[in-house]
Amino acid sequence: MLVQDGLVQVFPKVGTFVSRVDEQSVLDAQFLREAVELASLDDVPATPDPVVVAELRTILAEQEACEDDPEAFFHLDEQFHQGLLRLAHHEGTWPPVVAAKAHLDRARRLGLQGHSLHTFTSQHHEILDSLLEGGADSARPILRDHLRSVLQDIARIRETSPELFAPTSGPPVRRNVAVWE
Repeated sequence: MLVQDGLVQVFPKVGTFVSRVDEQSVLDAQFLREAVELASLDDVPATPDPVVVAELRTILAEQEACEDDPEAFFHLDEQFHQGLLRLAHHEGTWPPVVAAKAHLDRARRLGLQGHSLHTFTSQHHEILDSLLEGGADSARPILRDHLRSVLQDIARIRETSPELFAPTSGPPVRRNVAVWE
């Protein structure tokens, strides 16, 4: 499954290696995720389920409490976005989105390292408040900008750590590395 998801590459008689982040896979997954999440906003009822709203508020409070733990924040971020789909009665679309976003999640995790997590928590508050107070039209541009922030992160990370990303063209290159003992 790791090969199928593009997370590892197998080279016969050489070995199995963790793949680099594939930028095109990130872009494709981002497109899918954005399309699903933005479309779902239109189906949030005028009177949203108060239980789901309370769950989303709890997630936001937990995010504020884990500002120094990017991995915990990442899992809460996933729960928040899944909760938005649940609010629109489209939670069943989350598993296919998750299945498509392996490289996107790698880029997102890398991107969290260079940000104050408070920025994302504030965006989540703004998305939820805009949705509840002004509806889908109010929340849509905020959610779109929030989801697209990973694209800026990729450019920033590629600049400082290009070795983390797959080459844009051509087959993998095998290099010999000298080891000093």
